[in-house]
Amino acid sequence: MKTLEALKSHWGYTSFRPLQQEAVESALGGKDSLVVLPTGGGKSLCYQLPAVAGKGGLVLVVSPLIALMDDQVSAAREAGLSADALHSNLASGPKSEAYARLSAGETQLLYVSPERLLVGDLLDDIGPRLILAAVDEAHCVSHWGHEFRPEYRRLKEALDRVPEAPRMALTATATPEVQDDICLQLGLREPNRLIGHPDRPNLVYRAFPRRDQSGQVAEVVRRHEGEGGIVYAQTRKDVDRLAAGLREAGISAAAYHAGLDADLRRKAQDDFVNERLDVVVATIAFGMGIDRSNVRYVVHANTPRSLEHYQQESGRAGRDGLPAECVLFFSASDLATHRWLAQKDGNLAPERQKSLERQLREIGRYAVAPICRHRILAEHFGAPYPAPGAVQEAGGCLCCDVCLEETKSLGADEALVTAQKVLSAAWRTNGRFGAGYVVAVLLGKGDERIQRNAHDALQVFGILKDAGEVAVRSWVDQLVVQGFLEVFEDGDYPLLRITEAGKALCKGEGSVRLGVPAPPTARGKKKSKALKKAPAGAAQPDEDLFERLRRLRKMIAGQLGVPPYLVFHDTALVEMAAQKPQTMEALRAVKGVGDKKLERYGRAFLTVLTGGEPSGLLI
Repeated sequence: MKTLEALKSHWGYTSFRPLQQEAVESALGGKDSLVVLPTGGGKSLCYQLPAVAGKGGLVLVVSPLIALMDDQVSAAREAGLSADALHSNLASGPKSEAYARLSAGETQLLYVSPERLLVGDLLDDIGPRLILAAVDEAHCVSHWGHEFRPEYRRLKEALDRVPEAPRMALTATATPEVQDDICLQLGLREPNRLIGHPDRPNLVYRAFPRRDQSGQVAEVVRRHEGEGGIVYAQTRKDVDRLAAGLREAGISAAAYHAGLDADLRRKAQDDFVNERLDVVVATIAFGMGIDRSNVRYVVHANTPRSLEHYQQESGRAGRDGLPAECVLFFSASDLATHRWLAQKDGNLAPERQKSLERQLREIGRYAVAPICRHRILAEHFGAPYPAPGAVQEAGGCLCCDVCLEETKSLGADEALVTAQKVLSAAWRTNGRFGAGYVVAVLLGKGDERIQRNAHDALQVFGILKDAGEVAVRSWVDQLVVQGFLEVFEDGDYPLLRITEAGKALCKGEGSVRLGVPAPPTARGKKKSKALKKAPAGAAQPDEDLFERLRRLRKMIAGQLGVPPYLVFHDTALVEMAAQKPQTMEALRAVKGVGDKKLERYGRAFLTVLTGGEPSGLLI
């Protein structure tokens, strides 16, 4: 079957996304490839399609994420592929059935964990049938990557046992340095480097100073009533507190972290994926194995450890290509906590310490610099912004707080004078107090401690009282990130002191950039972000019909015991709600409706599209 025919027949699409066709043709041509596509860019299709478009044979996929493996097996089966997974969580019955299909030569797509691949004689059994060996989440192979896994370093010795099979390494997040390391560690042989642009134009990025964690998180969640979202926090204590607060506010929310009972974690994950739960509040332990495509927002209640982590975690929003929001609430104390956590089990090697400090500087700069967030992320991963050929609006991306003027940059002279006032307060308090105390001095708060230390007599006392606490706290954080102030530990307390660069800036030596945050406030209930405004001349989606189609999808998914997105993605429902197809042939023309899904679900969806109500067994 030709690649475009297979794409339409199995997945319901008439054209490839960027670099997908090149990846598929590399595999079918027997050539190794490195595929770096942003989350939602369609990486899985790059190795799934060769399983049905080639001359027959087996595609092997190595993945570290057991939950994601099982979801992808279900999705591949929905597309009409014979797919299985082998991993440690597989029960004996399904495992025996998978081995039977494999032995009979029926399996087209086989997912395995790296641990399973490295033990036993699996490769000896499947080697002669192998037409492609794909390594997903390939950044795990690199010491320079953000999720390094030692067992990934041994994959090359396994792949060398099947030298005839082309290799494909795939990831969503890899700097140029990590890309080179992936090619080296997996032994890719003169690979085609298919590097997509990392920007996600459907995501609105916002970064604001944290002042009231619970209130700020709830404000974002209220903007997305009834929609799916993930909230990330730094500690288990924060996760439990934030989840409880959302539930008290009447929001469908659950906690997820390693300290919870395994059954509770499993229930939270299953309820979220199956759309019985709107919000999961989690540590970063949650999400890597989540394949829900219609997550409409991701909130970081604390600062992540690196830009790589942020790109991966925020990228779980809007995987269906529809609009989604990513909000980060920043405090410089988060960076100090990451530093402490990294060092609590002993001193880091000099190389690792240097890498950690670089990562913290980069994520701090992203969070506070009054520079387009899309630009910072794209350039971090070695790509120009805007992407070649992309049309840039006069006001910037118009999809981040800076370009939307929710964060405004101070003029050069005003920024310098403001920074000097903040730095002077830190200098004159001799580095013996925390950031909150220094902010109180600048705001002119005459509390008992300040009076006892005679700091109410300083020239800087109350010098920024008209700016407000939110702005002053933000400026302190911005000066920490730019190296003019530093947070250091003295016993159990983080203290704030001026650096040599800060002293030089007070003398007029150097330059500084400062921004003023003005975040959006919650408004009344709005139309679902999935129902974005259609292009001029195109039909607008019928919101009521869209909701009826969503209810039907959920009913079918419940009968099948699968997540709703495996039936149809939101993008397909939006197009149905706009085009309102009235025949099976017209329904097949909708993107995402392949032959098998049309045969299985077409009648039920046509019933709703033509004004009827489905009843009884739907599939």
